[in-house]
Amino acid sequence: MSLNKKATIAVSAVLVSSALLSGCGLFGGEEKEKIDPPSEMSINNEDANVETEETTGEESGAADEAAETTTIPTELYLIDNNGYVVSQTLDLPSTNSVAKQALEYLVVDGKVTELLPNNFRAVLPADTKMTVDVKDKVAHVDFSKEFAEYNPEDEARILQSVTWTLTQFDEIEQVKLSINGNAIKEMPVNGTPIGEEVSRSIGINYDNSVVTDITNTKPVTVYYMGGEEDAKYFVPVTKRVSNNVDNNVTAIIDELGNPSLGSKLSAVLPSEVALLGEPKVEDGTITLDFDESIFSSGEENVINENVLKVLALSLTEQAEVESVAVTVNGEADLLDEDGEKLEPVSRPESVNTGSY
Repeated sequence: MSLNKKATIAVSAVLVSSALLSGCGLFGGEEKEKIDPPSEMSINNEDANVETEETTGEESGAADEAAETTTIPTELYLIDNNGYVVSQTLDLPSTNSVAKQALEYLVVDGKVTELLPNNFRAVLPADTKMTVDVKDKVAHVDFSKEFAEYNPEDEARILQSVTWTLTQFDEIEQVKLSINGNAIKEMPVNGTPIGEEVSRSIGINYDNSVVTDITNTKPVTVYYMGGEEDAKYFVPVTKRVSNNVDNNVTAIIDELGNPSLGSKLSAVLPSEVALLGEPKVEDGTITLDFDESIFSSGEENVINENVLKVLALSLTEQAEVESVAVTVNGEADLLDEDGEKLEPVSRPESVNTGSY
């Protein structure tokens, strides 16, 4: 598992090979071939100044061929057929402006069209153009007038998609929006307030179905399973829990086993699983001690792979958590589904990869 909390911008321009891209599924390949030296990619659209040397025709042809086969795995927050905003990791062309490119691949009838997974659609209105300038961890995004031409019911989804797509990059923590150079403090169609800038604190795929007093609650984001039987993927959902809950981790574990009725999402963590004692965080690793109901069905000492993944995805949304260690009844002598000794699990670089 990767130790990166978010996707890094210092990416390598590598030739795509079957060995590199052979991992498919919800997370895809977790180990990537390292090359020397890594080439630094800029997220700033204004920094795309690349000096080139004169080459012979033969060298130029080789360079063109290499350019056509180099890609950057990028998370695009698209909309599925149930209306959820969901990350899909796609291999996009190598570029010096990865943040701007990520937004360009969110545009309806645009570059993403031939790459769209089944049952997913793009987010931004057709023909939307944008510039992206990143300063002091803030991405300043200036959209063309087409940005305001969306259906009202998609307003929250668009805001979430743009924000979560851009904040996958380490160099971006907040997003500031403008249209034709004019800063906006609310979304242009339904007027959703956004203030000076937005971050992941706005949440995603809100679920307030069981909340009676929202003022006495706080948000936590947990991951469930969505999709069809032959094409499953992880879906982030922001839920509200009581302000009286001292420990967000305990609240997250409780919510992981309880997707809302009628949500078309399923829990990976069994609802009967119980924590034994208070979770402990040390050097970025949180240790969770569960009862035996966390074991894979019929397999003593074995923890299901997807259980580990939803724990890592959900808990690393907490700022102080970088990886998750699991014990059962205080014992750490556990195995993963490959029969290997269970090690602390961190958030993967890429989520929801694979073919559909």
